[in-house]
Amino acid sequence: MARPRTKAERLFSAAVVRRSFELQDRDYAAGFRFVYEGVLRDLELEPAEVDAYLVEHVAEIDAAIGRRGEKQQKQQK
Repeated sequence: MARPRTKAERLFSAAVVRRSFELQDRDYAAGFRFVYEGVLRDLELEPAEVDAYLVEHVAEIDAAIGRRGEKQQKQQK
């Protein structure tokens, strides 16, 4: 049996889902809402918790989804 995930791990997972959808076209908005609400329910989180976590950890979240910050992208060119 897998160990229960910590709240920080659950917040990170939900933030990755949210940020991934934020970076997509608006065509996916309805699908996002459906998926995201299910993620929040399954992980027993509130939207405000994920919002706060995302603000504090946006660079970490972007790195997890393979997105580099503008500053890093310019340095790579």
